[in-house]
Amino acid sequence: MSSTATLDLSQAIAGELPYLRRYARALTGNQKSGDAFAVATLESLLVDPSVVEAASRPKVGLFHAFHLVWASAGAPGGEETEGLAARAQALMAGLTKNSREALLLHSIEGFTHEEIGAIMQMDAEEVATLITAANDEMAAAVTGRVMVIEDEAIIAMDLSDIVSTIGHEVTGVARTRAEAVALAAKTRPDLILSDIQLADNSSGIDAVNDILADIGEVPVIFITAFPERLLTGDKPEPAFLITKPFSEEQVRSAVSQAMFFASTETLAG
Repeated sequence: MSSTATLDLSQAIAGELPYLRRYARALTGNQKSGDAFAVATLESLLVDPSVVEAASRPKVGLFHAFHLVWASAGAPGGEETEGLAARAQALMAGLTKNSREALLLHSIEGFTHEEIGAIMQMDAEEVATLITAANDEMAAAVTGRVMVIEDEAIIAMDLSDIVSTIGHEVTGVARTRAEAVALAAKTRPDLILSDIQLADNSSGIDAVNDILADIGEVPVIFITAFPERLLTGDKPEPAFLITKPFSEEQVRSAVSQAMFFASTETLAG
């Protein structure tokens, strides 16, 4: 491969890296474990970049390389022995093998069934079956209380409807940082679904940090039009992230995934 081609490939991989981090974090439930798998993937490509070179497009090759690393590690659900990820292991053990991966690849990362087949080394029909199984199994596995932090009334209504439809209770909607803190203090959520920019120009991230300082560890899904800004790996960043504009399927998938990392002691079902 020429030096120009090598540079082009490196730039293509760098452009897709934030989304690999998002995917890896959603699988493991936190930034540290997810980013470690992303780093291991890049290290494997330094040794053998042919996986990306042979793919239909760089993102497919990058995610296929990740899955080779993921499979070699036994597809763990996180490296913690306690905390949210550990409490989720018993629930994950009951899911159809590879179903969470297929669901995330399709609903959050936007891959087609054929591309997921190339990434996971299976045919498209099997991918479709796994996605259906994941949606059914995860929706039935856990229900809980979800708090929405969103200043746009229509978006807040859409999020609340989606969350309610899949069996969760919406504790309320907050439009500002102060409202969010007050709402969480009134009813402790099992999951927080938060926009980044709020009505009074306050930050959803700051609101969430205030809440977690008060009530302790709960999973959080952030919604943003600029996910790459929160997926650099340079500082504490969210494990679950939805890109605006979002689809109902993306919200359903992200909520179901995140609920697996909620404390089983606080869930309603």
